Order: sequence, then C-alpha cells, then structure tokens
Amino acid sequence: MADPINLSDFHKMAKEVLPKMYYDFYSGGAEDQHTLKENVEAFRRIYIRPRILVDVSKIDMSTTILGYRLSAPIMVAPTAMHQLAHPEGEVATARAAAACNTIMVLSFNSTCTVEEVASSCDAVRFFQLYVFKRRDISALMVQRAERNGFKAIVLTVDTPKLGRREADIKNKMIAPQLKNFEGLLSTEVHSTDMGSNLAAYASETLDASLSWKDLEWLKSITKLPILLKGILTHEDAIKALEVGVAGIIVSNHGARQLDYSPATINALEEVVIAVRGKIPVLFDGGLRRGTDVYKALALGAQAVLIGRPIIYGLAAKGENGVRQVIEMLKDELELTMALSGCPTLKDITRSRVSLGYKRLQCKI
Repeated sequence: MADPINLSDFHKMAKEVLPKMYYDFYSGGAEDQHTLKENVEAFRRIYIRPRILVDVSKIDMSTTILGYRLSAPIMVAPTAMHQLAHPEGEVATARAAAACNTIMVLSFNSTCTVEEVASSCDAVRFFQLYVFKRRDISALMVQRAERNGFKAIVLTVDTPKLGRREADIKNKMIAPQLKNFEGLLSTEVHSTDMGSNLAAYASETLDASLSWKDLEWLKSITKLPILLKGILTHEDAIKALEVGVAGIIVSNHGARQLDYSPATINALEEVVIAVRGKIPVLFDGGLRRGTDVYKALALGAQAVLIGRPIIYGLAAKGENGVRQVIEMLKDELELTMALSGCPTLKDITRSRVSLGYKRLQCKI
C-alpha cells in the first residue's frame, strides 16, 4: 500500500496487518454500533463558517492544559493493550507523543508497565484510572503513577460494567496478562458463556458501586489533579463542578459502552454551557480530520484526545506511525485555521460553526 496521506489510510493499513481478533477489539463498539457510527457521522452535519481577508500568515496552535504547554490541542487518549498492535506497545506511543510535544494519557490496562512508560522518555503524561472492587489495587496504581511523574489522574466514570462488545464475544477475545498487575491480579479468567474473557475479567474486577461520594476517597490518596472521563450531560457536568474535579472529558468510551448514547460532538456544547468556563472541558470520540478538531474547539473543547487512529498508526508503522497520525491532524488543523480565517485558537469561536446547513432567507 502507498504511504498514508490521511487517517483513513492508516485505518486500512492497520486492518491489513492486525489479526482479526485484535482489529475487531480495537475497532468495534457496543451492540448495534449505532453510536460508533454516529460518533463519526455527527461531525459531517456541522459546517464551518469561514471568514475571509484575515492575516493568516502565522498560525499559532499552541495551548496549555492544566498549566502544561502543548504544541497543539491534540492529545493521546487512553486506549488499552498497545502491545496487541505492536511489540513496543505503549512505550512507542509515549515516545511519539513526546516527540510531538503533546500529552499522552496512559491506559490503566496498558501492556507496558507504568515504570517502563515513565522511563521511556521525558514528557508530561496523565494516568487513566479504573476503580476495582479491590480498592487497594487501584490505590497502588495511583501511587505508582504519582511516584513516576505522571501529572494528573483521569478517572473513567462510564464503566460500572463492560459494554456488550459482540465482536469480542464472537471472537472469544482473550485478555493478556497485564504486567502492571503481576502478583496482584490475574486476567486469566474464564467466561461462563464461552464469550469474551475481557467481559468476564471486567465483571470480576470493576467496582459497580462507584459513585460521586467516592471522589473524596480518590482525593484522599493523591495530590494530583483529577479529571473525569465519560461525562455526556449537563447534570453530571454540574455535579463534577460541585465535587471539585480539575477537568472533564466529554466521552462515550469510543461508543464501546452504552449504544444509543449520544455522539460525543452532540453532547459537547451541553457540557460546555454547564461548566461556564470554570474548569477545562476536553473531548474525544469520532475525530478523523483536522476539521473535526476545529469543530470540537468551536463548540467549546479546550483540547481533543485521539484514540483509535493512534492504535492504527501504531499497528501500521510503530512509533513513527503514531507520530505521523498526530502530525497529520496538526497539519490539517493548521490548514483549516488558515482557510477559515483563524490565526490563533482563541479565534475559533462558537460563531465559526453551524449545526446543520440552513438556507439563507432573504427578507424584503
């Protein structure tokens, strides 16, 4: 295949090189996969309103997240088990993110250890957290992340149970033993329905009792700022403000949890309005072009996180592939900003997008 020129090309390359079980694991969504399709399709119903005769000879995409400087508002989302895509796994992804001067959120279910990723390169990283029934394991992972220089905790709040991912059930997807949990926990569980052992593993480990009051427990075990990932409504955004988190990530878990939950781009503005600028709102889900990044920023996101395309880049070309994916999105965003008359990120305001095409009516 020719060299990739966009994220769709990387997707095709990854599909060719990955074993079907692993490709389906990375690419699949929950149940009928309606939300999976909508995450991407919803962007196509948003139109950009370009302004002309603006000096765009210099474009500045730089921003800060929790005080940390990024070259562009494009971060790496937490995605599980990178070594299923490439032998170097999360270490390769971390190096690519560092080379692109952006923040990687390391998955709680990474195949490389916290320590391996931390020692791979010098960079700002956040750590994703799931809360297990065995709180001691989750607490230990938070402490390891903090000890190894991670700068924030990203608590995933949309997974009291694992969504029904039917491709994994059909493939009898098997979770590898994760080195982070060696001596603490085994992923070698057996599904009683002969389906995905990921679902059986999640059922045995995830704490379905997790609730708002448990944020106090998390705050008591770490000094790091806490972001909540998985907020889709203004009601939960307001509650997040009330409990004092440092930020929100509008996310539907890559459409892998609740099918027929809204496409994240459709939920974004509701959350942004509720937060009223008091804490940063980040965004993930369905981003495939620089124009998508632009649209999310116009609707109020401070930055976006990229999930599946990072995996596809890693599978296709390793560390260099991840780097190319990030740089492609940065280049596309830069061009979109120039063509729409936005020399800086602060110029990408709500007035720059229209939600669906509306005919201009001439009133005489």
